[in-house]
Amino acid sequence: MIKNYFPDFTEEQLALFAKLPELYEDWNSMINVISRKDLDQLTLRHVLHSLSILKFHPLPKGISLVDIGTGGGFPGIPLAIACPDIEFTLVDSIGKKIKVVNAVADALGLKNVIGIHSRGEDLKDRYDIVTARAVTRLAPLWKWSKQVLRNPQTGKLITLKGGELDDEIEEFEEINPLYRVQKFDLKEQFSNEFFETKQLLVVEKKP
Repeated sequence: MIKNYFPDFTEEQLALFAKLPELYEDWNSMINVISRKDLDQLTLRHVLHSLSILKFHPLPKGISLVDIGTGGGFPGIPLAIACPDIEFTLVDSIGKKIKVVNAVADALGLKNVIGIHSRGEDLKDRYDIVTARAVTRLAPLWKWSKQVLRNPQTGKLITLKGGELDDEIEEFEEINPLYRVQKFDLKEQFSNEFFETKQLLVVEKKP
């Protein structure tokens, strides 16, 4: 499934993606980080959904990225496999989820991933890009993101969301007139019905 959408991934990368379902199955039996319904379709609903970011917003090599509210490691872990030249910090306020994140990263041998037990707004380090997946409304999410961006003038928030977002975007734009929101429909690149209502939002400074 992944190779159909990302034919340039190496065999080594595809092998790492293939290990994820079993790893999460094992950890989920001890620490519940993914719903059973989603676990049965992990590659589609978590891995491919995470990788969808790259179809609309390729990530530059050499940057640092923080994934706020990462949960069990999404989109951070799949993106780290796809982008070995980027440093990923995966953050969640629930310690047991970060335990799973670090264990999965270690099992895969990912040297570009660190999991931190923290709230996003409490982070001390600074990053080039913030990612998040279905964490909270756009306005408060951007407020947290601005605090951890190395340069809010050039940094970006990339967030995966679903459903009707017009009110949320309008609320954001009223509060942040100097910034814009670009919206991308995932169904433009992915044919599975799971992506029918899924969207990618990119927040950045207006040109």
